[in-house]
Amino acid sequence: MATGTTESSARSGQQNSYATLPNKTVTAANGIAYAYRDTGGSHTGVPLVLLQHFRGNLDNWDPALVDALASTRRVIAFDNTGVGGSGGSTPHTVEQMAHDALAFLAATGLEQVDVLGFSLGSFVAQQIALTRPNVVRRLVLASSAPQGAAGMHGWAPEVIGAIGAPDSGAEEVLDVFYTPSPASRKAGEQSLQRMFARTEDRDVPTSWATREAQYDAVCAWGIPDHGLLQRLGCLELPVFVANGDSDPMILPHYTHLLAGLIPQARLKIYPDAAHGFLFQHHAEFAADVEAFLADPQ
Repeated sequence: MATGTTESSARSGQQNSYATLPNKTVTAANGIAYAYRDTGGSHTGVPLVLLQHFRGNLDNWDPALVDALASTRRVIAFDNTGVGGSGGSTPHTVEQMAHDALAFLAATGLEQVDVLGFSLGSFVAQQIALTRPNVVRRLVLASSAPQGAAGMHGWAPEVIGAIGAPDSGAEEVLDVFYTPSPASRKAGEQSLQRMFARTEDRDVPTSWATREAQYDAVCAWGIPDHGLLQRLGCLELPVFVANGDSDPMILPHYTHLLAGLIPQARLKIYPDAAHGFLFQHHAEFAADVEAFLADPQ
């Protein structure tokens, strides 16, 4: 339950573009003030909550993807504890990140949601569904891997050296999130242009302390432990698992492994795409997510 908010989270009758949404804050029972953006709209279905990637904040969601998702449902993106404009210190474990995300959901009055987790956010999404299964109706895991999978203990040196450095920029993001093909690279450049088109009321950049804590969580998630793979058999909800065919951060064979461990998983691999496949193929991915979330099965 919220203990305070700077702006009303009531939904308006009209969908606004993600690129122009105001930053809002809500204070949860844990004392943390969470920054978020809410597309609102008059949709009556279950809201879709987005969980962001390593070092990402509200500005690192591609507006084209969010707008496509929001054409049929309310979409909410937020900064978890210590990230961007949210208060507190970023925790060093995925488990605590999941508890913090649940605190945000409670503060906004969301009793049941669909969840789309991307990269590190997909680890948190898995943990939320395992910890509090009644809160999550359907789950979308983008560029994801199961906890305890062999070979997942930290990212390859060229990957963490690119996106984990203090001065990582657009070129480093393009190298990891997109393939070298002209089509993928162009799509990546266009996505970055959309993300940086917003010049006012931008989110607070993530700190180095957040980077360190998040990478601790990534490495802990990747410590090999065969027993932890069995946890996913507990997930009884429908799950859509997706990745690009050339992701250097979360190799596609981990995506296949993840889908094989979840009883009701559906799997799709997008062509000529890397970690940022959901931005490169934003229209197709949004349509696939909508079909999955709307499926009565």
